[in-house]
Amino acid sequence: MNGALLAAASGVGFGLFQTTNARAVRAAEDPYASTLVQISVATLALVLLSLATGELADALDAPLWALGDFALAGLLHFLAGWSLLNVSQQRIGAARTSPLLTTVPVFGVVIAAVTIGQLPGAIALGAIAVMCAGAWVVANRGGLEGPRLADALPALGCAFLWALSPIFILRGLEGFDSPLIGLTVGLVVSVAAFVPCYALWRGRGRAWRAVAGAAGTLKLVAGLLVGVSTWWRWAALEDASVGVVLALNLLSVPVVLLLAPVVAGRHLESVTAGLWVGAGLVVSGALILVVA
Repeated sequence: MNGALLAAASGVGFGLFQTTNARAVRAAEDPYASTLVQISVATLALVLLSLATGELADALDAPLWALGDFALAGLLHFLAGWSLLNVSQQRIGAARTSPLLTTVPVFGVVIAAVTIGQLPGAIALGAIAVMCAGAWVVANRGGLEGPRLADALPALGCAFLWALSPIFILRGLEGFDSPLIGLTVGLVVSVAAFVPCYALWRGRGRAWRAVAGAAGTLKLVAGLLVGVSTWWRWAALEDASVGVVLALNLLSVPVVLLLAPVVAGRHLESVTAGLWVGAGLVVSGALILVVA
């Protein structure tokens, strides 16, 4: 499978993850328990995959600084980022969270300007303006009333962390060229850090009780989907340009808008015409930014 197909599969898979995850988060009633179960399942899947490919043994020869970068990227992307994703889905639903997550390129441009002095051109600035307009519409639940920034903050915080974490992953890959191992190390460290913190904060056993029954099954499926989809995204970078991968990952947005009302129920995931307009603006701006 070539890079473009892997990137497209990753986008669709991530859309399916968000849809499934939104229902599981609502059923579990504890977004942090959902994060713990989710990263645990994804970690197990990637560890088994690393063993099957033989890459896990090679990680013993990786420089410690590269493993450190992978670990830091994992804490930012998986532990902190996915926690904010689950909070956002519980608060405003998957259909409104997904378009806000496509603001990652906006934060990426800002981070690049601050860290390496790479300033956007006129086309990129125009694309950012379009994306901000779309995010504003989505944050307002597809309406025209005043902005509800508090509702949008968790998703925007997740997008910021997802734009920041690749800096450390790419730097780590300079020392050890294995996206699969990078993701696996990041997930393992995230689980190792999250388990004791959650046990002290919420109490032992609460995570399991919070996702027992149907929610547990949904979280299992969601964890597998996001683990495989994330791996596909990084594997796609070996055969396709970053721009193509980022653009095809935006397939997650229409997947969520189409399936979220079906999976979670239209009374919970109401997709309005205004929401489609906002999502369309965000995706259009992102595509322009990627091309630019």
